[in-house]
Amino acid sequence: MTALEKATGDVVFKFEPFVLHVLCRELQDAQLLHSVAIDSGFRNSGITVGRGGKITMAVRSTHCLEVPLSHKGRLMVSEEYIEFLVHVANQKMEENM
Repeated sequence: MTALEKATGDVVFKFEPFVLHVLCRELQDAQLLHSVAIDSGFRNSGITVGRGGKITMAVRSTHCLEVPLSHKGRLMVSEEYIEFLVHVANQKMEENM
């Protein structure tokens, strides 16, 4: 809260979701891993094939959070709301585990 009170610009509370990149030997391996990831709830997962044929499977969580807190140095939310955001972000971190 002390840092927020001293901020002169815009402040955003941001939680980034879990991401795991796996290099796969065969496309079939990536497809199998993709199916498992989707079935496990990692809905933003996907497969990328590079120009050199490198196959990468990205397992991505949907647990993101991005909330503006201040604008031009003016706090736009209450301390109670910030505490709530921290609690929500910590829950998302637990879900990532």
